[in-house]
Amino acid sequence: MLLRRPVLDAVVDGRVTRAYRRWDRPRVKPGSRLRTAVGVLEVTGVEAVDSETLTDDDARAAGVADAATLRRELDRRPDGVVYRVGLRLAGPDPRVALRADDALDDDDRAALDARLARLDRASAHGPWTARTLTLIAENPEVRAPDLAARMGRETLPFKRDVRKLKELGLTESLPVGYRLSPRGRAYLGR
Repeated sequence: MLLRRPVLDAVVDGRVTRAYRRWDRPRVKPGSRLRTAVGVLEVTGVEAVDSETLTDDDARAAGVADAATLRRELDRRPDGVVYRVGLRLAGPDPRVALRADDALDDDDRAALDARLARLDRASAHGPWTARTLTLIAENPEVRAPDLAARMGRETLPFKRDVRKLKELGLTESLPVGYRLSPRGRAYLGR
C-alpha cells in the first residue's frame, strides 16, 4: 500500500489516521506492518465502506480536503470495493539502526556470511551477493538500470536482490541508485 510523503508525515503527526482504497479484495489486514520512509506503520483496521457515506471528517482523517475530493480520487479506479484502512505509526524502521551498526564482531560477520551464502545458493542466476555489494561500493548513486546492465541482468530482478541486501542492513537506497551503508562498508572492508 503506497502512501505519498505528505500523507506519511501527517500519520507521524497524528493528523492522518486512515486511508481509503478501492480494491478487488483487501490488500492489507489488521496488524500488518508497512515499512515507509517515515518509519513503520501499523494497520489498525480494514473495513469495506460505501463511498457515498464518506464525510468531510472521513476525508480529512485521510489527508484529503473534503469528501467530494476523496470520492473523485477513489473513482479513478472504477472497479472494486472501497476499504477504510486504519493507520498509526508503530515506530522507526529497524533497518535504519541496523544500517548504522558498523561494529561487526566475528559472530555478526559469520551470520552475514551464512545469510549471503544462502541467498547465493537459492539464486536461479548463480552467486550474486559479493558482486552486487562490490558494484554498489564502486558505483554509488548510479541508476539501478545501469548497475543491472553492468551485471548483465534485468532491472527488476536486480532491484529485488538489492532489497534483500537492504534487509540485512548492507545497502541503502538513495533518490538515484544505492550506496553501501556503514554496516555494508564494514562488512565489505574486512
